[in-house]
Amino acid sequence: MLHGERMAPVLRACARVLQRASSKYGVRHLSSPGIEMPPCDHQPMAYSGPEYDHVRKVRNSNLNPALATHFKEPLLIHSGHMQWLFDHNGKRYLDLFGGIVTVSVGHCHPKVVAAATGQMNKLWHTTNIYLHPKIHEYAERLTETLPGDLKVVYFVNSGSEANDLAMLMSRLYTGNFDIITLRNAYHGASPYTLGLTAHGTWKYNMANGFGVHHASNPDPYQGLWGGFRDSPIQSTRANESKVEGGECSSAEKYVGQLDEVIKYSIPKGKVAAFFAESIQGVGGSVQFPLGYLKKAFDLVRANGGVCISDEVQTGFGRTGEHFWGFQGHGVVPDIVTMAKGMGNGFPIAAVVTTPDIAKTMSQALHFNTFGGNPMASAVGLSVLEALEEDKTQENCKVLGTYFLQELAKLRDEYPTVGDVRGKGLMIGIEMVSDKTTRTPLNSATMMDIWDSCKEYGVILGRGGLYGNVFRIKPPMCITQADVDFTISVFRHVLDKTVN
Repeated sequence: MLHGERMAPVLRACARVLQRASSKYGVRHLSSPGIEMPPCDHQPMAYSGPEYDHVRKVRNSNLNPALATHFKEPLLIHSGHMQWLFDHNGKRYLDLFGGIVTVSVGHCHPKVVAAATGQMNKLWHTTNIYLHPKIHEYAERLTETLPGDLKVVYFVNSGSEANDLAMLMSRLYTGNFDIITLRNAYHGASPYTLGLTAHGTWKYNMANGFGVHHASNPDPYQGLWGGFRDSPIQSTRANESKVEGGECSSAEKYVGQLDEVIKYSIPKGKVAAFFAESIQGVGGSVQFPLGYLKKAFDLVRANGGVCISDEVQTGFGRTGEHFWGFQGHGVVPDIVTMAKGMGNGFPIAAVVTTPDIAKTMSQALHFNTFGGNPMASAVGLSVLEALEEDKTQENCKVLGTYFLQELAKLRDEYPTVGDVRGKGLMIGIEMVSDKTTRTPLNSATMMDIWDSCKEYGVILGRGGLYGNVFRIKPPMCITQADVDFTISVFRHVLDKTVN
């Protein structure tokens, strides 16, 4: 008979076997009658890393203390397969946050894995002062997805780095200094991009944002005016405005706010750039009133500036109807920044602009050691191919619309579900304590809902200034069965938590 410490490894091994079995065959991890997790044939390898408690200890002692850990009992993720994640015990989860909107075609997508390993066996890295084939193949293929004269690529390694470079580029090209972003926007947390970001949650008590101005956020739910947005589901405040010629009347009012920033805060005709996400990501999937972005672009250009679309979260088909989020607004930016889903989790990002603007950077040497390295380029190219072969953009459009429509039923049924919004698989659920005042739901209840969904096998993200928006931005390979499972779990959790 085994006793004490010798028995513990055996019990842990038995637990892992049971968890793996329940993961594979869809057995629920908590009691939830009528709710079954969709099956998955993938069998993850057994976990062989350090014990959970030791990992928590290292996390607390040896890693960045500002690194937020989700959930009351953080997940120790061990393995991934397409839309699924597995923890150290083999328990399976439906990943609806995609590594913060980063996993596009699926965790460990076989095509991307093959491209990465194939390139690793051939050439990991060489400087771009030499020629290597993959960066050229990739640059050509990537620019084919963009409209107009957006043909010159600067490869970097992260979204913050891309926006950093776009700021520099816009100031050099225009000869102007002042840049405008929107309140509630997130464009990075590097020392330079921290000024672009207009979220107090991410701000340090230090000088930042010299020359950056934040205009009023055109939010059809929480903003000064309601509005119609490009979504299958409209805000409950949509009727505060009207639509004529495809433009919402509140768009003109918000553009008036932008015009005031330009008139009062910036030398006449001296705007350098205007940054905008096609749908705000960290801010909680906020969409703009119909026609706002087009009018804003026209105003900025009339005042000497260039227009920059931050497609870090909305690019690569996620919004469904178009490959790039800005296309849904009927605009063509002067500069586009991209990252996250671009590499399906591999660190790669880019700035794409016109040949005319690109010439500006020739005033001095510009070089990025790892940007567009052979491995990154091979991965990026394989992601583009997988997006096309798997028809993920079409999946985003069809399933995203279905997902939003099902969530809207919950909004109409539950007093705490204030707003459901988004397009494709870029979805937000804003939780409130009062639908009339739109007061954010308190953090304790939000945590209870968030944690409970996780315990039932559904991983959601959170966003918004008050952390009261559930963010749904999954790998774009999810199925209708996954959506139905999520709706069942969310309804079950709401019944237990807030009813």
